[in-house]
Amino acid sequence: MLGADAGRIGAAAAPGAVQTLRRGVQLSPELRRGIGWTLLLAAGATAGRVVVPFAVQQTIDHGLLADGGPDASRVGRLLVGGAVVVALTAVCAYLANVRLFRATEAGLATLRVRAFRHVHDLSVLTQSTERRGSLVSRVTSDVDTISNFVQYGGLLLVLSTLQLTIATVLMLVYSPLLTGVVWLCFLPVFLLAKPMQRKVSQAYGLVRERVGEVLAAVSESVVGAATIRAYSVERRTAQRVDHAVMQHRQAAVSAQVRVATTFSFGVLVSGLVSAVVVVVGTWRGVHGHVTLGELLAFLFLVQLFTGPVQVGTEVLNEMQNAIAGWRRVLAVLDTPADVADPGAAGTPLPRGPITVTFEHVSYAYPAGPTVLHDVDLSIAPRSRVAIVGETGSGKTTFAKLLTRLMDPASGRVLIDGVDVRQVPFETLRRRVVMVPQDGFLFDTSLLDNTRFARPGASVDDVVLAYTELGLADWLEGLPHGLDTAVGQRGEQLSAGERQLVALARAYLADPDLLVLDEATSAVDPATEVRIQRALDGLTRGRTSIAIAHRLSTAAAADEVLVVDAGVVVQRGPHDELVAVPGPYATLHESWVAQQGM
Repeated sequence: MLGADAGRIGAAAAPGAVQTLRRGVQLSPELRRGIGWTLLLAAGATAGRVVVPFAVQQTIDHGLLADGGPDASRVGRLLVGGAVVVALTAVCAYLANVRLFRATEAGLATLRVRAFRHVHDLSVLTQSTERRGSLVSRVTSDVDTISNFVQYGGLLLVLSTLQLTIATVLMLVYSPLLTGVVWLCFLPVFLLAKPMQRKVSQAYGLVRERVGEVLAAVSESVVGAATIRAYSVERRTAQRVDHAVMQHRQAAVSAQVRVATTFSFGVLVSGLVSAVVVVVGTWRGVHGHVTLGELLAFLFLVQLFTGPVQVGTEVLNEMQNAIAGWRRVLAVLDTPADVADPGAAGTPLPRGPITVTFEHVSYAYPAGPTVLHDVDLSIAPRSRVAIVGETGSGKTTFAKLLTRLMDPASGRVLIDGVDVRQVPFETLRRRVVMVPQDGFLFDTSLLDNTRFARPGASVDDVVLAYTELGLADWLEGLPHGLDTAVGQRGEQLSAGERQLVALARAYLADPDLLVLDEATSAVDPATEVRIQRALDGLTRGRTSIAIAHRLSTAAAADEVLVVDAGVVVQRGPHDELVAVPGPYATLHESWVAQQGM
C-alpha cells in the first residue's frame, strides 16, 4: 500500500539555496548562454563608476589646488574624459541589461513549458493532491518571482559584488587605515547576513504558499459560482476567500518586516561608516597624511562601497523570494511521473479491433483500502460491455486503469496482449478514448471543441460526424451551428448538450476502444434518447466499455460486469443475470422500482 505522501507534489525535503539556484540554472540553459559577454559588459559598467572619485581627486589636487594656481585646461580635460567614461558606462549597462532580459525570458519560458508538460505527465491522483489554483501558481506567479529577481536583482547582485571589490581595492590605494575602519564597521552586517537571510527565506517560502492558497480559493469560487449562488453561500465563500487573502497579507507583511529590518540595519551602518570616515579622515588630513582631494575621493568610494551593501541586502531578500518560487517549481519537476510515457522505447499498436485483458489487477489509493481486488478477465473485440455496481464499488477506478490515467498496484492491464505501460501515449490516446461523465468543453466554438482530437478535420468531417450520430437536427437547431460559442467550460450548453459534443468529439477521433463514464447520467429523458442514439452509432464496430448508472445502458450491452467492493462478482448478458438471484438482479429490481415499472 502506498504511503500517505506517495505521489504528493513537494513531499520531498526542500533543497538548500545554492542547490536550488544551481538546479534552476541547469533546467534553464538559456540563462547561461552568452553570460561571459554579459558579465564583461557588467564589469565595464561597474568599473566606469570609479572614474568619478578619481576625477574628483585629480581635479581638486592637481587642477584647482595645483602648485601654480588653478589649471583650467587640466580641469577641462578631466571633466571631458570623465563624461566620456560615464557615457560608455551607461552604454555597457544598457547592453548588459538587454542581453540579460533576453536570456532570462528564454530561460524562464523553457522552465514554464517544462513544468507545464510535467504536470500533464503526472497521474490524476498526483494532480489531485494539490488544489488546482495552487498548482497553476507554481508555473505562473512562482516563475514570475524568479523572472523579477534574475532580470533586476541578479544583475544588481553581480554589479554590486564587482563594485564592492573595485571600491575596496581603490580605498586601499588611497588609505589602508580608512579601509580597515570601513570593513570593521561593516563586519557585524556580514556576520549577521546569513542567519537573517535564512529567516527571510523561510518567510518568503510561506508567502509563496499563501499565494497558491489565494489563487486556489479564488479559482474555486469563480468556477463554482453557479453552485455558490444556488445554495446562497456567497457570504461564506467570501469569508473563505477573505481568510486566504488575510493569511497572505500576514505572511507578506511578516516577510517585509524582516526585509525592512535587514535593510534598515544596513542603512544605519552605512551612515555610521560615513561619519567615522569623515572624523578619522579629517584628523589624518590635519596631520598631513591625506590631501583634501584624496579625502573627498575616499568619501565617494565609501558611497560606492556602502551602496552595494545596502542594495545587496535588498537584492538578497528578493533572491529569497525567488528561491522560494524556484523551490515550488522544482517540487513539481521532482515529483515522479508515476504514469510515464515509454515514448520511442514503447510498443506501438496497429489499428484494429481491440482485446482488453485484466491479469490479476489490484489497486489501492494512497493511505486507503484496496478498491480493486485481483480482477482477472478478458473482453472480446467489438463487444459492448457495461460495468455496474454501487457507488464506491470500483467502477471508475477500473476505467482509469484501462485508459492509463493511473497504473495498477499489482497485475497488468493488456491491450491486444501488450501491457498498457509499454504503449506510447501517442498510440494509446489515439486508439483508446474516454468520454467522461461531464464532457469538458473549452471556451471556443462548437467546431473547435468537436475537432479537438483531430485539429485537421474539415467542417464537412465534423458535420458528417454529427449526422452519422443522428444529431444533425440538434446541430441545425443551434443559433449559429458549428460557430456557436459554448462559453467557459461549455456553460452556454446544457449538461446533456455538452455530452453530445463529447460523443461527437470521440466519434471524430475514431478510436478502437471507447470508455464511457456515466454517459447518460444527469440528463433529461429527451436528451437521453439523443445520447443513446448517438452511443449506438459511436460504439458500432468498436470495443466499448460503459460505466453504467442507469441499467438501461446495461440492458443494451452485449455483456454486463457486476462489481461489488472491488471484486467482479457476476458476468454475463443482461437477460441471464436478471434471471438468477444475485447482486445484479437486486440492482435491477431496485432500478425498476425507481422507474415505476
